[in-house]
Amino acid sequence: MALSTITARVDEQDKASFDAFCASVGLNTSTAINLFVKAVLRQNRIPFEISQNSDPFYSYQNQAYILKSVNELREGRGTAHGLIEVDDG
Repeated sequence: MALSTITARVDEQDKASFDAFCASVGLNTSTAINLFVKAVLRQNRIPFEISQNSDPFYSYQNQAYILKSVNELREGRGTAHGLIEVDDG
């Protein structure tokens, strides 16, 4: 099988971190990228979720819950309170 080269530009620190991760799991960068390519071709999709907001706060379910809670407060149900600050130290 003939081989071909893929060239991609990535942040220098990201590349160093990726190389270190690959080494820590017994791979080299080329092998890790080939695993990704094979997974894409096998599944016919990107093999992980891609979303604009990975923060669970912005999930559909949480936003619906917040909207429901705000509506309940506006209707006089529930209790409003101030922010409770926690010292992380």
